[in-house]
Amino acid sequence: MDFGFSEEQEMLRQSARSLLERECPSAHVRQMMADERGYSPELWRKIAGLGWLGLVLPEEHGGAGLNYVDLVVVAEEMGRVLLPSPFIWTLMFAEAISRAGSGEQKRRLLPPIARGEVIATAAHLEAQGSWEESGIAMAARKSGAGFVLDGDKLFVNDAHVADFLLVAARTGGTRGGRKPGGGVTLFAIDAKRPGVEVTPLKTMDQTRKLSAVAFRGVKASADDVVGEVGNGWPVLAAAIDRAKVALAAEMMGGAQKVLETAVEYSKVRVQFGRPIGSFQAVQHKCADMMVDIEGAKSAVYYAAWAVSNDAADAETAATVAKAAASDAYRRIAADGIQVHGGIGFTWEHDMHLYFKRAKSSEFTFGDASFNREIVAQLIGL
Repeated sequence: MDFGFSEEQEMLRQSARSLLERECPSAHVRQMMADERGYSPELWRKIAGLGWLGLVLPEEHGGAGLNYVDLVVVAEEMGRVLLPSPFIWTLMFAEAISRAGSGEQKRRLLPPIARGEVIATAAHLEAQGSWEESGIAMAARKSGAGFVLDGDKLFVNDAHVADFLLVAARTGGTRGGRKPGGGVTLFAIDAKRPGVEVTPLKTMDQTRKLSAVAFRGVKASADDVVGEVGNGWPVLAAAIDRAKVALAAEMMGGAQKVLETAVEYSKVRVQFGRPIGSFQAVQHKCADMMVDIEGAKSAVYYAAWAVSNDAADAETAATVAKAAASDAYRRIAADGIQVHGGIGFTWEHDMHLYFKRAKSSEFTFGDASFNREIVAQLIGL
């Protein structure tokens, strides 16, 4: 059994690393942290030109027709450089449209996404803070042939620059748990539609921009519905699983970079006349970081295969991958700061940027404890 990446995938990795190391150095990341947009349109266009935005989209809609195993190769490289980008959220929107959108929605939205002309995101989380179906309370009441949306969504990634929002709202049914009774409907809403109000939020991780999005009497037609009315949760859940895999891969890229940086520093930092890397305490800490990375990477790679092939355990695999990546990246980022000592706490050093990214990514789509609870339910506990 071959557990390695193919020659084409390794070429994709090298191409991605070459571009991102050149175009997204630490200075660029810090510049985007201070920029209201939070990303570079020029770099976004270059990424689109390389086909990354359409990597897993069908060829008939302008994509490359590849799978999530190919995608994790690129996502890891994005994580290594802390790329400020709406990539994962646009991917999540496109996944939902690709899986359940109408023919007209696919023709209208997917090719522009693949070309980098459209940025999109998902508006799901609400004040309850639950990533499950039961957390969706925002109402979409029937009005003639369409709907009217009223409610608030929180912590929506890159909503301030998004052209479209994938909005989850309740059109009926009861709020359930793992096996909901129906009633959640998905809408593809133009972010500039009257009644949509986007308010940027202050966040710990400034490389990721979050917003609160209010919907005040927003009109949605039947053409805006993604999939079936009242049956949107399975579509959203599948898109979340695939976004978890992409995010977990990005986290592993960041964790790998932290380890490499810590190892290099331990070779040149001298104390008591010896490099600190010669001390067993530092050696074992770096070894523990390596063990964490390899274990989590295995979970991520299997999850990428599982969601690409719609395997029976795809949801479980994606959830395990997110839990493993959340724990591993948090520990590794904290250990990386410890290896660096006092300099690791300074603003001038990049290590704190990785720690903040680790923390923000940890809670996106639920932290490790939340995902473990899902796993427990999936295995019948």
